[in-house]
Amino acid sequence: MRATVKDVAKLAGVSPKTVSNVINGIVFVRPETRARVEKALDELDYVPNLSARGLRNGRSGMIGLALPDLLRPYSAEITHLVVELAHDRGWGVQIEQTAAEPEREFQLLSKARANLVDGLILNPVNLDDSAVMSAGPLPAVVLIGDVDQDVVSQVAIDNISAARDMAQHLIDQGFRRIAAVGTPEVPRGASGTGRVGGKTDSVGTAASRLRAIGYSEALAAADLEPIEIALDRWSPEGAATVVGRFLEENETPDAFFCFTDTIATGTLSALWTAGIAVPAECAVAGFDNILESRFTLPPLTTVDFDRRAFVSGALDLLAERMANKDTEPRRIVIPHRIVTRASTARP
Repeated sequence: MRATVKDVAKLAGVSPKTVSNVINGIVFVRPETRARVEKALDELDYVPNLSARGLRNGRSGMIGLALPDLLRPYSAEITHLVVELAHDRGWGVQIEQTAAEPEREFQLLSKARANLVDGLILNPVNLDDSAVMSAGPLPAVVLIGDVDQDVVSQVAIDNISAARDMAQHLIDQGFRRIAAVGTPEVPRGASGTGRVGGKTDSVGTAASRLRAIGYSEALAAADLEPIEIALDRWSPEGAATVVGRFLEENETPDAFFCFTDTIATGTLSALWTAGIAVPAECAVAGFDNILESRFTLPPLTTVDFDRRAFVSGALDLLAERMANKDTEPRRIVIPHRIVTRASTARP
């Protein structure tokens, strides 16, 4: 016979309500109590009746996750953690990709409004394209990433500070001609100096704009001239193509600060193709500390942050919103650190 919540409660020595709180992940349960309940769930091989639960409390047991580009290693790491940590709370995850089709965010929003999913975690690259700016009341939504807003709760890192710290690391290493790869694109027809293609009001993702600010602030404080290389695609192939062209037309910088680790891998490829040794002739740094960054040649210096704390914070905020959609929005900022490896070592 299928085990019930009452069976689990009896074995764990708690109330059925406490068992439900552990299964649903909405209400805080003390760790020692949660451990007893989870042990009882395992011993009884308890399987929740999601359809019955949905009829009782209006919940589906599913949340939605929308990321810009599932092809990239960073997205894979975030998705893995969301699925694993959501599973610990008894939630399933519907995954969507939004970079090429931002309207998919709106489709997920419609599902949340129809109670087909209980809440959403969104990672918009620009606020103007995001479903959170749509008209009408919002369901339970939490943002992860870089857009600046106060409409819903959000987990982020301080991109400006992190980029400033990485640029400062390169400066402290003695590098003076430091190029940034991944800065916002320049509108057609712009002109100026200091940026590949000119310098004027820029367009790009929220991350590119914020990281460019931090980079520029560090260089300005050191009285150094910025060298900004815009990309139309934040990808290894896009970076390899654009940086390769840059190396053909310009003197090699002392260092490249790449706004993601995937951009850094493309930059390393362009330098290898041009016969430029890293770090003997040029240093390279990245951002995100993806798993592969330890295994590039040479291993990559990068900006790191606690990915598990990042995702856990997002799920905590989502649980708050699912329990009470009128909860005041909160913002959690995850600390960052600079991980130094061989790619920025001085000769």
